[in-house]
Amino acid sequence: MTSNNQDTNLGNKGDDEDRGDLNEASNPESTESPSEMKRAAARTMIEKFFYQLIEGCGNPSCTNENCASSNKQQGPLSRNEAAAKALELFHQKAKLCEASPSKQFRPSSDNATDSGDSGSSVSTNQQESICKTKESSIEDISFLTEEKVQELVNFSKKIGDFSPLVRVIGRVFSNWQALNVSFLKTPQEGSSSLSSTAEITTDSKLTEKERQQSSSEEKDKDETVGGADHSCRCKSSKTDLQVDIESVQRTYKSLYGLGESRIENALHNAIISLSQMAEVDIRFHHEFQHNASYLNCFLIIFENHMLQSAENLEKAFPSICHTMSLLPLQAQVSLTRVWSGFPAESLKKKLEGLQQLITFKVLTQQIDPFHNHNLNENEDVTSATKLMKLLYYASILGGDLEFENRGSLSLQELLDATDRDESRTPKGDPLAKELGVTILDCRKPLLPLEDFYNEPLSDSLEVDRDFTNFKKSQDQDCFAFLSYPFILTPSTKSMGLFYDNRIRMFEEQRMTVLNSLIQGEQYSPYLKIKVKRDQVVEDALIQLELVAMENPSDLKKQLYVEFEGEQGVDEGGVSKEFFQLIVEEIFNPDIGMFILNESTRCYWFNPNSFETDRQFKLIGIVLGLAIYNNVILDASFPMVLYRKLMGRKGTFQDLEGVHPVLYSSLKSLLNFEGNVEETFLMNFEISYTDVFGNMKTHSLKKDGENIKVNNSNRQEFVNLYADFLVNKHIECQFREFKHGFDMVTSESALTLWFSPYELDLLVCGSKDFNFLSLEDTTEYDGGYTRQSQVIKNFWEVVHGFDEEKKKKLLMFATGSDRVPVGGLAKLRFIITKSGPDSDRLPASHTCFNVLLLPEYSSKEKLEERLLKAITHAKGFGML
Repeated sequence: MTSNNQDTNLGNKGDDEDRGDLNEASNPESTESPSEMKRAAARTMIEKFFYQLIEGCGNPSCTNENCASSNKQQGPLSRNEAAAKALELFHQKAKLCEASPSKQFRPSSDNATDSGDSGSSVSTNQQESICKTKESSIEDISFLTEEKVQELVNFSKKIGDFSPLVRVIGRVFSNWQALNVSFLKTPQEGSSSLSSTAEITTDSKLTEKERQQSSSEEKDKDETVGGADHSCRCKSSKTDLQVDIESVQRTYKSLYGLGESRIENALHNAIISLSQMAEVDIRFHHEFQHNASYLNCFLIIFENHMLQSAENLEKAFPSICHTMSLLPLQAQVSLTRVWSGFPAESLKKKLEGLQQLITFKVLTQQIDPFHNHNLNENEDVTSATKLMKLLYYASILGGDLEFENRGSLSLQELLDATDRDESRTPKGDPLAKELGVTILDCRKPLLPLEDFYNEPLSDSLEVDRDFTNFKKSQDQDCFAFLSYPFILTPSTKSMGLFYDNRIRMFEEQRMTVLNSLIQGEQYSPYLKIKVKRDQVVEDALIQLELVAMENPSDLKKQLYVEFEGEQGVDEGGVSKEFFQLIVEEIFNPDIGMFILNESTRCYWFNPNSFETDRQFKLIGIVLGLAIYNNVILDASFPMVLYRKLMGRKGTFQDLEGVHPVLYSSLKSLLNFEGNVEETFLMNFEISYTDVFGNMKTHSLKKDGENIKVNNSNRQEFVNLYADFLVNKHIECQFREFKHGFDMVTSESALTLWFSPYELDLLVCGSKDFNFLSLEDTTEYDGGYTRQSQVIKNFWEVVHGFDEEKKKKLLMFATGSDRVPVGGLAKLRFIITKSGPDSDRLPASHTCFNVLLLPEYSSKEKLEERLLKAITHAKGFGML
């Protein structure tokens, strides 16, 4: 009865407010423009129609077919249907009932007392006092503060009834206007805080032209203040936090600490009601985009630590996620900037809640036989993913930003960008573009990138279908998880990249066939390379150079390798061996193109190499071809190489992976507490050895030989030193290397989906040689099963191998000793029966990762035959 009386009173107050809006809109003395007044009046009428369709007018004998109180309305309408119908009725100038309801909250009348109070054990005088208190104060509460909540709690405890508290919570937390002005900071805490609804109303009266002008002025101001220093502009653009978050957290803790199920239910139902109401208003209320204070309600709701509880995971949490995912772009930008100022622990709790929701919905969908198992159509999962993107960029924006390492494009890169087909290049994220940041700008985000991976989602995702949606989403509104790559594991994204590359290969093949038909010439649908085994590098580089000069698009065809004088069809295995041999030659110290750092076991460019720049371009092509053809290389590079390939310059922090000893020395220089100038006796000039062994000197800045390194300029010295070693000293070699790499990988989603760390996994594979995972996923054929004795013997022998022997086994069976992205569990490995017991050695089909294993009579014989096979398997000893 309480809620019904309250709703009636809400309707009465709403009528007055609506009439007031109409009067104000029609007042000739109003300061608003005519167009603004018309919009206000139109919006009021549309709201009247909407709530008439949803709630009715309250007259049981109503005959209006467009009123929920009438029995002529054909079934209840959803909120989306009602919104569309309301617009239609407004344009038709349809009939409007006299007493239309309103969504605005209003205080209850004298009759709005809780029916449960009659059963209370308090005295009559106390009852009268309680009713008077409710009438004069409690029912007039239109927003909340921590102090008001505590007063309500104390009052409810005093009378032994939590009904007043429950009603206020339900009223305020279900209304986004009321919640927007709740729990605000005091003017001393935040000068931009709002203390009443009046400020929102005043701001909402700005015309669209004024908003655009204000937005333009603010943008110009940011650019003027920030100048070339993008980091300053980004930091200064963080939206001021108006809500007292600590106060909100204490309030939630206090309310849930009462242990009252009615309070918890009120919060639960309020979240659902608020999300439904806000969902409609977000579509039509432009202030959600232009006024950051309109996001306060979401900040307050999202601090509820019980959102991820079992009762909220089913409906309340998904409902608010769906509503927040509908926020316009500028509102997402504002919310992201606010969250970027939160501590890492706070963001982590929010992320864990979203991860739990997504995992719960994914697993629930899998076990439901009557549910559509297409995750792309699961609104709960997609909404949570969209919201997680805001946390992802907040983590980046709040981390250690480095905008000064953005490299400028070379002339060749500018020419390549001009020739590139933009229609084939995936579009970037609009939120990242608006914020002006990417993962490459952040050296250390607030949360590790791995925290955003959702493995149940990645394992359950139909990557082929999602990739199709991704291609569609470039031109139309279609959801694809590949557009939110932070949530997918590297192995899942590598599968998406595989599909992307294969499609490009088929496109090149189709164009080749078309050209052959039109021009009458014979073209190969493949990138064919024929090499001699004893001069694989020379033959390969010569042929690749010819292709790069005559028709660079042929590099995007499927690679087909043939060893001269050897029989074999390249179904993948021959290409693996080709890359294995060419990598061994390229990184041979005798050639001298790369230098191996013994401590890091990583290769870096040799600035004193005798090889021409052209050779480095061809090496870049080889690296690109390996990624393009899904081949993992036996080569390790420092992380700065991948950052540079993605368009960033190396910094002092990157020096650790290239020259760790020098990095340690320079770090000691920075941390030295004494007099640097007198102790180290250095100037801005360094020495190095050229290709002929002669000592050379290089001035780090103009007149550097005369500038001493001291306590005030040592950071500049360190930065210039690192810039010379990581960037300038190897500039020619790297520029050509990157050019060759881009010739193959341009127009792909490589840099869009992968971070530098993930790109390293894609090139070099995982370092986790967990053969137990391989055993769990291995398939058997030819009569073998998991229970066969020879199979049991095989795994006992293999698990006893050291890492070197395990690598040899992988090389023998698959053509590569590298572990694929995601671990050995992602490797499709098959063991098939190759006849009865005999003295024959095991064999393999490396193209298909098939091991041919005879049914040896004993474990000892199996071990002896297997070791001999994997030890002497060079060349075409593999099938």
